[in-house]
Amino acid sequence: MSTTEMTGRQKALALLVMMVACGGIVVLGLLLREHGPGNMGTGFLQGAAVGVLGVAVVAWRVTRNPARATSFERAFTQQGDERDDALLTHSLAVLGISAVPLTGAAAVAIGLGADVSMVLALLLFAELLVAAVAWAVISRRS
Repeated sequence: MSTTEMTGRQKALALLVMMVACGGIVVLGLLLREHGPGNMGTGFLQGAAVGVLGVAVVAWRVTRNPARATSFERAFTQQGDERDDALLTHSLAVLGISAVPLTGAAAVAIGLGADVSMVLALLLFAELLVAAVAWAVISRRS
């Protein structure tokens, strides 16, 4: 397993990038709350908070004890070995191939009169399920 140490300058740059990204998320969320339809800004801010928290947990687990982190966590943070990178690449390839027909089916469902927000939520969940199943299957086979 590869363990690359970051220099002080790289850590400072990473912290700066994360602070700018978090600031951008907050500004965009507040703009959506003020000018977006319905509760779009609140939903954006809640989703962004969950995403940032998830990334923070994954990064903490990988830096704290890389041997106990899962292969997905190591591949996601680019701290994994060749097997982890190959797993991520193959899983994302399967997701990319299946995204077109899933999106097409969602477009047909919307065209037939289904509720747009429900169809898009189901599309997101279906794509997450495809990615998780692809990861599990490819992980077992390799």
